[in-house]
Amino acid sequence: MTRTSAGPGRIAGDGSVAAHAPAKVNVHLAVGPLRADGFHELTTVYLAVSLLDTVTVRPGEGLSLTVAGEGAADGAVPTDARNLVWRAALLLAAHAGVPADAAMHVDKTIPAAAGLAGGSADAAAALVALDALWGTRATRGDLSELAAELGSDVPFSLHGGVALGTGRGELLSPVLARRRTDWVLGIAGEGLSTPTVYRELDRLREEGRVPAESAAGTPDAVLTALRSGPADALAAELANDLQAPAVGLRPELRRGLRAVTDAGALAGLVSGSGPTVAGLVADEDAAAQVAATLSGDGVFRAVRAVHGPVPGARLVG
Repeated sequence: MTRTSAGPGRIAGDGSVAAHAPAKVNVHLAVGPLRADGFHELTTVYLAVSLLDTVTVRPGEGLSLTVAGEGAADGAVPTDARNLVWRAALLLAAHAGVPADAAMHVDKTIPAAAGLAGGSADAAAALVALDALWGTRATRGDLSELAAELGSDVPFSLHGGVALGTGRGELLSPVLARRRTDWVLGIAGEGLSTPTVYRELDRLREEGRVPAESAAGTPDAVLTALRSGPADALAAELANDLQAPAVGLRPELRRGLRAVTDAGALAGLVSGSGPTVAGLVADEDAAAQVAATLSGDGVFRAVRAVHGPVPGARLVG
């Protein structure tokens, strides 16, 4: 299929289409028991933040994938069928009944294996970009169903904003919460495997070292704080059942959590399965100050000031 029209966010003169998608922070993550399918039952509150990966696709013969930016130099992000972008392309092509032909490129600013859903963001952006390139005319509902097949966080990466996630995280209830929150992300030098962190949580629960049931409680107070604020109300309610196992696997995270609050954040928590530490701050000015302090103390390999909520996967332009 050849399309030559160019316009904002559409196919450009060189035949390319680009889409971007955001990182996420779980401002509430309650992990239930292990299910028969091998997943844990989750209740989580997702917040999409302004750290974006961009996926650019062009006409090609068969599939190819290149990656630049975070994780590209050290091989942390695969460029074959192990990558969710590749899997997203195959899934959309099969759904639409079109050939899986595209040259795909990912520009990463979201670190891999950092608890920020970078791979999920890439998959969501790929679905949006390839839908435009191939003219599949998939609805958002179609893309959401495909996203859920790809991974638990991919549907939220597609939709963005704020959402309550249940099931394994893929069942979303959008939350009307437009109030801006500002964050500083302290990015550690080495990733953590999400399955490893969940296994560690199971072990800690079996040994009685953490509560057998979720310690995070219900998300009601977090949702209220996200809707109406102020930031210190949200700070008091942040919770993540995966923080204890992540810190157990990576003890230096204790130093990171302490550094974030010592630098002026209202509160800090491990983002998702870690090892990124997310510090909630009062406002944009505070974010700049905290980020500058953390950048100078050497605790993290990289520091980013971000805000949320932001939209999910969208065409660029």
